[in-house]
Amino acid sequence: MLLVGLTGGIGSGKSLVAQMFKQLGAYLIDADELAHKAVEPGHPVLNRIVEAFGPEILNPDRTLNRATLGRLVFDHPEKRELLNSIVHPYVFMEEERQQREIAQKDPKAIVLFDAALLIETGSYQLMDKVILVTIDRRKQISRIMRRDGLSREEAVKRIGAQMPQAKKKSKADYIIDGGQSPKAVEEQVRRIYEELKPLA
Repeated sequence: MLLVGLTGGIGSGKSLVAQMFKQLGAYLIDADELAHKAVEPGHPVLNRIVEAFGPEILNPDRTLNRATLGRLVFDHPEKRELLNSIVHPYVFMEEERQQREIAQKDPKAIVLFDAALLIETGSYQLMDKVILVTIDRRKQISRIMRRDGLSREEAVKRIGAQMPQAKKKSKADYIIDGGQSPKAVEEQVRRIYEELKPLA
């Protein structure tokens, strides 16, 4: 089995790249998806988040109000760190469980762990290979504004909250330009997948 970390900044096209790898036959473990499950009503992780941030982060139906929590953590790095310290241990524990499950089923599997904070958390060191999806800053800003309905200032703030792309490049074995056309991105993905297959 080959464990491949996939990462990239907000609006880089990482999710599209992940789906392309999945279509080629890679198994996908999505950190975002795991984090979403962790904040479902009744989950112990959500209970801990409410203890840390207060009941005002909940909607009337006891679901998490992502917009409220997002505003809180994006404006305060220490609160973002606190949130990550609650959510990340669960995400990585679940990722390892799924990884073991896949390995038993398919020993020659290529398992892609899609995680925005792969490098920041240091978990890139647990990967056999790391793929970074990059994008030109101008394209990144306009993509986030269009996709998330944010102002330019908010988009720039969200990009600024992440580790700069340049710093991540030194940790990557492969770099994909996510700002290109879907067809060009797919060609890059296919080429990397063919290189990974013999390593699994």
